[in-house]
Amino acid sequence: MTTSPARARLLVVDDDADMLRLLSMRLGAAGYQVTAVGSAEAALSQLDIDRPQLVLSDVRLPGKDGLALFDEIRNRHPSLPVILLTAHGTIPDAVEATRRGVFTYLTKPYEAKELLERIAQALALSAPTLPASPADETWRAEIVSRSSRMADLLAEARLVAQGDASVLLRGDSGTGKELMARAIHRASRRARKPFVAVNCGAIPEALLESELFGHMKGAFTDAHANHKGLFQAADGGTLLLDEIGDMPPALQVKLLRVLQEKAVRPLGSSQSIPVDVRIISATHRDLETAMAQGQFREDLYYRLNVVTLHLPTLAERREDIPLLANHFLAQLAAKYGKRSSGFAPEALKALTMASWPGNVRQLYNVVEQVCALSTTPLVSLALVQRALRTPSVEVLSFAEARQRFEREYLVGLLKMTDGNVADAARLAQRNRTEFYRLLQKHALTPGLFKSDADGGDGADPVAAL
Repeated sequence: MTTSPARARLLVVDDDADMLRLLSMRLGAAGYQVTAVGSAEAALSQLDIDRPQLVLSDVRLPGKDGLALFDEIRNRHPSLPVILLTAHGTIPDAVEATRRGVFTYLTKPYEAKELLERIAQALALSAPTLPASPADETWRAEIVSRSSRMADLLAEARLVAQGDASVLLRGDSGTGKELMARAIHRASRRARKPFVAVNCGAIPEALLESELFGHMKGAFTDAHANHKGLFQAADGGTLLLDEIGDMPPALQVKLLRVLQEKAVRPLGSSQSIPVDVRIISATHRDLETAMAQGQFREDLYYRLNVVTLHLPTLAERREDIPLLANHFLAQLAAKYGKRSSGFAPEALKALTMASWPGNVRQLYNVVEQVCALSTTPLVSLALVQRALRTPSVEVLSFAEARQRFEREYLVGLLKMTDGNVADAARLAQRNRTEFYRLLQKHALTPGLFKSDADGGDGADPVAAL
């Protein structure tokens, strides 16, 4: 008889109490740890408490049936194997479920030996192919988590990292898409090469084109030297295109051509430069809706969306909140030079129960606020409640806030004046020399804000790629 892995945990679901008892006895005798429940709803609740290594379920259940249970498990834990037990009348449903991802189904009455063999096969196939060790985990060191939801996601990410397929990271703002992209890069064969990230929605269109593809000296006004684009900077490594859903349509065409030809042509150049870059893109937008509205190219979508990873909201991984909060508190206490002994139990409970629409980023900002204002080593409930009632804002030093305001103010002036430095300086009530110094300080190129920045003859130097 096939033997079981040492004490593997199984979740068994059947509304027939006698059948449930019999299955539990047989599987327990075979060396498995068995948790038995009588409904799909109870199974889902159990999954929230402790994730098993396999689910064995009857198809016919009261309330949600076994197929609906499988769909929910597939959504929450894509790598968790499920075996269905079915009567003759539900075989077509079971066959369809197998096509959709159920590991296998067994028809009642079934042989005990066959059941044990199928369970052993499912466990063997779903076992991690990359054994974990402390050294192995450095690739995901920035991602603090112990939830089963994140464990599934990280397992997928590690498998994806072994290849070169383009990855689309989807998830709400603040869920940690850039951290996941960095983790995938570190787990890949490109780990020793550059990781470069660019936010496609935070840079003006003319500047974004030059940032991505580069430009040659004299390509436009103020182009005083050759400039390597981010594709060249990331050559051999990984390029993260963050907020790809906000990329202007004209640039989407040029990006698609670069991905197809694996070469970039800097602005003002007649030569294409080969690049070897793995693309990871990220978005919080619904790209399917954007495509339907003509705001995102379908051909580019399929280029970028070879593999999709969905990052859960913080509310979907609440068991990680205490771990994250204490991790952030330790970091921030060092930053502010404070002694910290953690959160009071009721303060930690308040954090765990909060809604967190801003996800992990919002949690970090709340912890930073309580750390900055705390006068005792132990963070109190009152301080946490105060921070949760206040709309969470990023805590910046005065110098950082001034720096950010200056850059946004200058970008606004250059947009308003179409890149005319004299007009922008006049509006700012500063002389041109001082204004140029400010632009240099913030690495802003006025020529990139001109409507004719792509060349005096009206031709688009990248359109021919």
